[in-house]
Amino acid sequence: MRCRVCGREYELISGALGVCLSCIRERFDEALPYIKEAHSRARRPFGLPEEPPRSEGGVECNLCDRGCRMAEGERGYCGLRRAEGGRLIHIAGVPERGFLHWYRDPLPTNCVADWVCPGHGMRGYHNLAVFYASCSLNCLYCQNWHYLEMRPSGRWVISADELAGVADERTYCVCYFGGDPSSQMPHALASAHKLAEKGVVVCWETSGQANPKLMRRAVQLSLETGGIVKFDLKAFDEKLHIALTGFSNRATLENFRMAAERFDERPDPPLVVASTLLVPGYVDADEVYRIASFIASIDPRIPYSLLAFAPNFMMGDLPPTSRKHALEAEEAARSAGLHNVHIGNIHLLW
Repeated sequence: MRCRVCGREYELISGALGVCLSCIRERFDEALPYIKEAHSRARRPFGLPEEPPRSEGGVECNLCDRGCRMAEGERGYCGLRRAEGGRLIHIAGVPERGFLHWYRDPLPTNCVADWVCPGHGMRGYHNLAVFYASCSLNCLYCQNWHYLEMRPSGRWVISADELAGVADERTYCVCYFGGDPSSQMPHALASAHKLAEKGVVVCWETSGQANPKLMRRAVQLSLETGGIVKFDLKAFDEKLHIALTGFSNRATLENFRMAAERFDERPDPPLVVASTLLVPGYVDADEVYRIASFIASIDPRIPYSLLAFAPNFMMGDLPPTSRKHALEAEEAARSAGLHNVHIGNIHLLW
């Protein structure tokens, strides 16, 4: 495909973006209109706001880094909040109403941190997998994009008390993921506290876009229960992160640093694990090196998983991650100083 900015032909350009990695990095201002167009196009079929509302004097929501300010009747970016009568109305994502589906996932499971988690040896037990049907980002390659077709009603809505009540004697751990828990943290934290009281290990899988105060509470719960906070570090270059997800990674990196600086409080099992999806044509070995260098600058013992990409959502025209790509990324992560690097989803490599 031909890049819409520089005009050069590349094999690994997604038709959704239409711009190459070099132009994202070096000619970002020219690439930005195509990036914005791609992200609007991704959300339009699902009736979600194409951009976070920024109404002057509007009702504010500070649950995540989007910082929505909504005029009367306007919805927030995640779709779960609106302004009504000058107040913030929560459609879902509060202790009384979580928009999600849950299931029991027998251990060991395909968790990002399975390779360093005690749960790997807990056969006969299960993980309570809590899939939140909302997100603060708009990843064009989302592996779980089907949540966008869900609506916050009926069987998809459950209170924090009800969710905690489904744990039984075989529930070893809970993992909040999605989508992402960032836009529903009040619900997640409320249920997590109740599950922790029952002896359940509390884990999170997140892009790290939550309000820092809420993120700190999540990290503390994992620390106290023996759980793991799994951060999805999609890119280090802010411009590339905007191209892939629609938004800056500043909140992600700040929240990751906050959690990672506590790694020494409990290195085994690791309090923090990082992962990166190896998107062909975009998340290359150079990008992995920069992410790994950032992690290593905090603590080189932090485990880092490089995940193979499967074509999906708006980037379904890209191939799966190649074995060559994965091995180059692994070498780059180790050369950046990390001690514990892992290639995940190896069955997807070609």
